[in-house]
Amino acid sequence: MSLVYGAILVLLIGCMAMLDVRFSLVLRRAPRHIIALILGIGFFVLWDLVAIAMGFYYRGESDGMSGILLTPEFPIEELLFITFLCYMTLVLHAAIGLVIERRRGDA
Repeated sequence: MSLVYGAILVLLIGCMAMLDVRFSLVLRRAPRHIIALILGIGFFVLWDLVAIAMGFYYRGESDGMSGILLTPEFPIEELLFITFLCYMTLVLHAAIGLVIERRRGDA
């Protein structure tokens, strides 16, 4: 049992949170972003669960994974990855929007 992959994902989520807080991009800007994050995570978890039930996804074996399963074929690292993916997307969207907004202001 190894926690390497999960720890890296937690570290990446923490890095996204630091960028978010530093530039007030997502979570401090509007409560609707929290709802968007929760809905995004929920959507992809549901997507994975349906795919697992239909036999499309299987849990891969890796020395870096913890072996902790939330459901059969659904490791905890998958939830961490989905959270990172959704949060990163919101942070990138907000950052790009902020850059565009500032460039328009400078012009």
